[in-house]
Amino acid sequence: MGRGAGRPPARGDRAGSKSGSGAPPTRRPGPKGLGGERVEGRQAVRELLLAGRRRTREVVLAAGMERADILEDIVELAHELKVPVRELSRTKFDVAARTETAQGVFAEAATLPEYELETLCGPYDGQPPFLVALDGVTDPGNLGALLRTAECAGVTGVVLPRHRAAHVTPTVTKSAAGAVEHLRMSLVGGLPAAISQMRDQGVWIVGMDEAGDARLDALDLAVPLCLVLGAEGRGLGRLVRQRADAVAAIPLKGSLNSLNVAAAGAIACFEVVRQRG
Repeated sequence: MGRGAGRPPARGDRAGSKSGSGAPPTRRPGPKGLGGERVEGRQAVRELLLAGRRRTREVVLAAGMERADILEDIVELAHELKVPVRELSRTKFDVAARTETAQGVFAEAATLPEYELETLCGPYDGQPPFLVALDGVTDPGNLGALLRTAECAGVTGVVLPRHRAAHVTPTVTKSAAGAVEHLRMSLVGGLPAAISQMRDQGVWIVGMDEAGDARLDALDLAVPLCLVLGAEGRGLGRLVRQRADAVAAIPLKGSLNSLNVAAAGAIACFEVVRQRG
């Protein structure tokens, strides 16, 4: 994500209102589902239990940890929810953990629910949709950081490609710090086709790219919107770029000409927050 100037392209009447959100239907995930069955890290496990959106099978703690309020919260919540709590020696815990910084706790849970893309394109809590789509982001640390930012910015849905992209691994759950428990996410077969579907549903598509011909802050982002973030290095795919309504850049003043995708995503999401008030 980087330098760019120019005037935003003209926009048609795609930003019309939509009706009804209702209870979001979910799909049973296939072998390439969202994931999220292993949740690691103290904040992530606590949010899993607090949200109560999916079943927690067990909580596993490392033996001999120093007292901490958040660990006591986790144990208390697990007992209230009748979730088994198991303790492992530090050596066995480290072998079982799938991240290097599990902070002495992980949980096993049901797979995260998938939402239909059509559901995400509708209004949410009376507000126009604010979606984020990721085009080929494969680094789990970046995905987790983006999901945490998205939740904090009030993003109403995240769109992930089913193939050639990171899904919700233990590293993602740790990095996202519980955000996955509150975000609605959809897996799609191909992002270009999903963009066409979102456009048909009245969502305006803004691709983020350092070579964009519009400044992000010059666009009207208070409409039904999907920000599309490309993978580092490759950026937006050709078909994704072609189907976007606008391709925007973040103006930079330094010597470097690009931002990490997680940093660019944070700036873009909070520009939407600024405009929407």
